Amino acid sequence: MTNLLQFTESGIYCEQANVFIDPWRPVKNAFITHGHSDHARWGHEKYLCHQDSVSILKHRLGDVQISGIEYGKQIKVNGVNFSFHPAGHIIGSAQIRVEYKGEVWVASGDYKTEDDGISTAFEPVKCHTFITECTFGLPVYNWEKDQLIFDSINDWWRQNKQAGKVSIISAYSLGKAQRVLNNLDTSTGSIYTHGAIENMNEVLRKDGLNLQPTIRVDQTIKKDEFSGSIVICPPTAIGSAWAKKLGPQSAAMASGWMGLRGSKRRRNVDRGFVLSDHADWKGLNRAIKETGAENVITTHGYTGTFSKWLREQGLNAMEEKTLFEGESIDSDDIETKTTI
Repeated sequence: MTNLLQFTESGIYCEQANVFIDPWRPVKNAFITHGHSDHARWGHEKYLCHQDSVSILKHRLGDVQISGIEYGKQIKVNGVNFSFHPAGHIIGSAQIRVEYKGEVWVASGDYKTEDDGISTAFEPVKCHTFITECTFGLPVYNWEKDQLIFDSINDWWRQNKQAGKVSIISAYSLGKAQRVLNNLDTSTGSIYTHGAIENMNEVLRKDGLNLQPTIRVDQTIKKDEFSGSIVICPPTAIGSAWAKKLGPQSAAMASGWMGLRGSKRRRNVDRGFVLSDHADWKGLNRAIKETGAENVITTHGYTGTFSKWLREQGLNAMEEKTLFEGESIDSDDIETKTTI
């Protein structure tokens, strides 16, 4: 294994092309896997991402020099071939393939292997070395089918309506919020959204994403209007003064971490729905197998445990530290420009 991609203090670096992938410190050329704030940061001179992420990055980062590229299209930088391929994580998310003198590396960014109906579905990319996230890289993480989760969410909403309560469910403003939104049963009632989520919805709708109708929560809406409805908000809004103004309520969180004992209590919610935009244990192992990679580098997650497991399966696996967070129960991805 050569050092076609290196882990530096600024990020994942291809020296031959002078290109960084998801750098966490300001650089000249940044290739971005997706629009979440731990992967797409402000301060770079030039950005390249999948075309469906361009509006997202402009919305979150402001006036930056950014270009978009289609999935599968190759560009050459100083003899190095780069291409972006579907990661299935959120809208516009991509794995980045890097090829030089016959050697192929793939940086996964964040990914999930189940098709969510909104993101372009994950596609395995053959390579010699695969840089993989492992946010949920333990056998205990085994996701149920989406339909079962969304049936539970809709049942919970109906029960709350019968009790005269507003249902408040937290989800990240980019990706999971839209995934939840498009699977809600609108025959139960109206769908309201926190400003950070509705701002993102507006960006995505302008780009052509078909989302169910929503109503922005603002000061013109009276408290009794929320009763029996559902409100989607970022995790940081749960238990806040903003949430308390919505009236009698039941709060829930949609996260892969909700499968852990005590997670609901720590997040001060009544219900936890195990829903993640990251691959589970089986998904991670299947994705790695399908790449055909002999070398695997694990990042952000259970890196030590997962790389040890991969070595036991006969792979040359190692771990590297990054500043990526994966799916964090204790942080949020609200853009700094948004007022709650």
